[in-house]
Amino acid sequence: MTVQAADAPLTIIRAGRRGVGTDLRELWEFRELLLFIVWRNVKIRYKQTALGASWAVLQPLLLMVVFTIFLGKLGGISSKLPHGLPYPVFAFSALVPWTLFAQGVGQAADSLVGNSNLVSKIYFPRLILPLASIASFLVDFTIALAVLAVIMAAYGTPLPGPRVLLIVPLTLLALATAAGVGIGLAALNVRFRDVRYAVPFLLQLWLFASPIAYPASQVPSAWRVAYGLNPMAGVVEGFRWALLGLTWSPGPMIGVSIAVTCALLVGSLVYFGRTERTFADIV
Repeated sequence: MTVQAADAPLTIIRAGRRGVGTDLRELWEFRELLLFIVWRNVKIRYKQTALGASWAVLQPLLLMVVFTIFLGKLGGISSKLPHGLPYPVFAFSALVPWTLFAQGVGQAADSLVGNSNLVSKIYFPRLILPLASIASFLVDFTIALAVLAVIMAAYGTPLPGPRVLLIVPLTLLALATAAGVGIGLAALNVRFRDVRYAVPFLLQLWLFASPIAYPASQVPSAWRVAYGLNPMAGVVEGFRWALLGLTWSPGPMIGVSIAVTCALLVGSLVYFGRTERTFADIV
């Protein structure tokens, strides 16, 4: 029988309190790992594929063709576009930021479960995985922007001068929106695995709830207040305004998008931080 001395030291290990600030500090400390995982995701995505990086633009191009035929021509939306914009340019300019958002959310939602071996065996800020999944699609986004420039040149659509530089903060807004949605879904997917089946359906609904295949002016006035709460509405309209030289400024809609995105991002980070300690046990 072993008797413990009364003055023997007793060590108690408790999980420390975590907050958004703690997560952000750890992200900076592990920034090299974040960049490595981003590069790994890019290489894996196109490894052993016949078309390679062409997949970056194949999806938005096919959607543009479908929208042009069924909505632009048959639906008569082409005749309702401002300044006589060609419908392919109108649609593709919205599909570029939308594809960045949708692909980032889809990959981020499954990032923790898809990397369960890493999560359960070694320690690192788990927030790296959904963020790296989203950031890796910046390569596809850059390629799609180049294709958009070619399409605009083919239709004779000029760039509106210095305004085009505003796509940089608008791209950051799209990434922040993807992070706000993807981080929360990634944490939920660890506990409820049916999240991965709901995400594609959610993104399909979100696609048609955003002004991608149609102009925002076609939304009934009774729905415009609720419509403005869709953060991607401000991103899409902002991209069109910056790239196509539209006279109507989407400033109020972008302002609402920023507010909603900030709320989504803070809420997701708080939820992620509270549930992170259980990931290794149930992933």
